[in-house]
Order: sequence, then C-alpha cells, then structure tokens
Amino acid sequence: MKKSFVTKALGTIALAAVVFVSNPLSADAALGDRQLKQGMTHKEVKDLQVALKKTGHFTYKNGYTTYYGTYTKSAVTKFQKQYRLKATGVADKNTIKLIKQKAAAKKVVAKKAPAKKATVKTFNVNAAKKLQGVRYTYGGTSPQTGFDCSGYVSYVMKQQGVKLPRRSQDMYNTGKKVSSLLPGDLVFYNTSGKGISHVAIYIGNGQIIHSASKNVKVDSMSSGYWKQRYVGAKRVL
Repeated sequence: MKKSFVTKALGTIALAAVVFVSNPLSADAALGDRQLKQGMTHKEVKDLQVALKKTGHFTYKNGYTTYYGTYTKSAVTKFQKQYRLKATGVADKNTIKLIKQKAAAKKVVAKKAPAKKATVKTFNVNAAKKLQGVRYTYGGTSPQTGFDCSGYVSYVMKQQGVKLPRRSQDMYNTGKKVSSLLPGDLVFYNTSGKGISHVAIYIGNGQIIHSASKNVKVDSMSSGYWKQRYVGAKRVL
C-alpha cells in the first residue's frame, strides 16, 4: 500500500514535469524562440507588442499586455503586409525576426523644442506724441523740467524698456545701423558742423519727433533743413 502510493506520487511528479517542459508557454525564452498566435498568453507577447510599437504597427492605447488578442494580431498582419510577408496574423519566427530588425533600426529621435521667435518690440508712437508741446530746455530730462533732444529721446525710450546713453553722440554708437527705417529708430543729425549734435525718433510716414528749438514737435525728414543735416539711423528696439 505504501509502495503503491509512492509510485503514484512519483508518476504524478514526472507527468507534471513532462507537461511543464512540453508546454512552450511555460519555459523561459527570448522573443523569436517560438511562434506566437492569437489566444496565447506569455511575456513574449508583450515583448512583441513593444517591438511592433516601435515599428508603428501596434497602436493599442491602454499599454502592453501579455495576451495575444485582436490588436496584436492586427498589428502583426499590418506588418506582414507592409513587408510582403504572408499575412497570417501569426508571429512566426521569420516574422518576429524581421520585426526585431525593423524595431532596432528605429532610432528614438528627441523632439526638438520649437524655435523661439525673435521678439519684435513695437514702438509706442502715441506715448511719444503725448509729450508734444513740452518746452525745450538745455539739459532737460523730464516733462516737468523740459527736454533737450537727447533728454527727450532717453525719456521716451526708457518707457519702451531701452536704456540709452545721455548724449546724442554716445547714442549714435549704440544699436544697429539701418537704412530702411521703422518707427522707434533713432535718427541723427549734424546741426553744428562738428559731428553728431542732434537726435530724434522716427515715427513713420517720413516723420520724426524730437525736442528742437522751442518744444517737442513733429517734423518731416524731407524738409530742407533736416534733410541736409541727416547723418544716419540706429535701431535700438
């Protein structure tokens, strides 16, 4: 009785071992060592899905699974059709081998951040014009004291977020030299016959605004006096 029991127990263990070894889904193996098809559940199915994701064929939105369902079969079929394999939906060894090759060839390209567009400041012409009529004062730097030419330009451009040197001669050494003018460009004149001696702000339509003679006013660049004494323009915005 005892011997019979032991014999049966050993037979059961041996049978279980045979079943374990013969079951292709039980032994550890790498992707490609076996054929995978619909209905199977195994970790290699997940590896297959990951590879197909890299090739762009597995599009299941809820992540990866170990189950070979309709999504996996569809992905395998699409891959086989694209690469002219027999479209069975079964991941045989040849199909898996090609899937792995194509997945390995897909390099992960980091997404480049969109290039930052250069910030173009828009000159506030109305803010400059609001100061029309403020008296001219040699050395003046505010509406309360009055302005000289560079004092006015410094005051207005500071409101635009641009800090400039105090003197017109020094302002001419800043910014970028331009020939096609935009509102906010600084325009320079030689009114003394000794170099840069006056600065104004271009406001568009061939006009400048500056503190000259008696007060802050708008003049035309094409007027005889200013046209003859024009030296150049600088962009500081």
